Amino acid sequence: METPRKVLARMFVPLCLAALLTVAAWTQAGLTAGPPRFTPVTKWCNARIIFFPGGPPGGVFANNVYNGARQAEVDLGPKVQYIFSDWAPQKMIQQFKEAAATKPDGIAVMGHPGDIAFDPLIEDAEARGIIVTSQNTQLPKMEGKYAAKGFGYVGQDLYGAGFALGSEALKRSGLKAGARAVVWGLLSQPTRGLRTKGVIDSLKKAGLTVDYVEIDSATDADPAAGTPTFTGYVTSHPDVKLIVTDHGAMTSTLETYLKAVGKKPGDIYTAGFDLAPATVAALRGGWTTLVIDQQPWLQGYLPILQICLTKTYGFSGLHIDTGGGFVDKNNINFLAPLAEKEVR
Repeated sequence: METPRKVLARMFVPLCLAALLTVAAWTQAGLTAGPPRFTPVTKWCNARIIFFPGGPPGGVFANNVYNGARQAEVDLGPKVQYIFSDWAPQKMIQQFKEAAATKPDGIAVMGHPGDIAFDPLIEDAEARGIIVTSQNTQLPKMEGKYAAKGFGYVGQDLYGAGFALGSEALKRSGLKAGARAVVWGLLSQPTRGLRTKGVIDSLKKAGLTVDYVEIDSATDADPAAGTPTFTGYVTSHPDVKLIVTDHGAMTSTLETYLKAVGKKPGDIYTAGFDLAPATVAALRGGWTTLVIDQQPWLQGYLPILQICLTKTYGFSGLHIDTGGGFVDKNNINFLAPLAEKEVR
């Protein structure tokens, strides 16, 4: 006859196994009984957003930005209104006032007017609960103040990108101190002009003679309008060796400018910003020598995502540098199909 002690010893292992199985069952039930904490869904953003692509409808660069924003709208589900500004800072200011008056959930702005002009309007919009974020041109004061409320930035480090392009053009062209260069840019715009300043500083640091031409409002909106300015400068400065256009649409027009003044591919080293179908052709043909790509499609997609993330989940503003890769005739074929679709 078994003693009580032997009975307990014989039953100990089965009892332990039963207990473990019970705990495991309870645990599994706890994991599967209720709904998960987060369920991924499509088109999860129900925000109403006003977006500024910057330039004219269908314009070079602005269309790449618009395409990125449209893709985000399709992917995420917000209702987006697009407002085009012809790259005119004063027009952007007036349009922002009108946009904020409609009380959208969020506004994604180009920062060309600068902090001084934009800040009071953004302060008022933020006070009314409108999420504001920026693309292409930074508004550093507002970004610093309202980052926790979703104010971010998607674009290049403007000064750094300009300095990098100037430095790379010098390295590849082999130009030495004393050579003449001209920068056609936007120094008059307080923040946007930092990119122009970066180009000029890099060239002056190397000892080049640097001329500067301000992009007028007509050429800013329609690059073809700048043809007389270009021909006038080159005709009066026949010794110019390097031309830098600080404007994506004007960079895409370099072939037209050079032909108008009777120049051939390679006569003058040319550098500029951004890709476009015309820029692809100009790079292949030697009319444009070097381009720095800031990936404007991302400057459309990511600000829409930013506002959706902030409205839906309370995420703070993201600061995203969209690039500084160089493109020339040696690597354009890889990017050409995307540039021709106005994605790159």
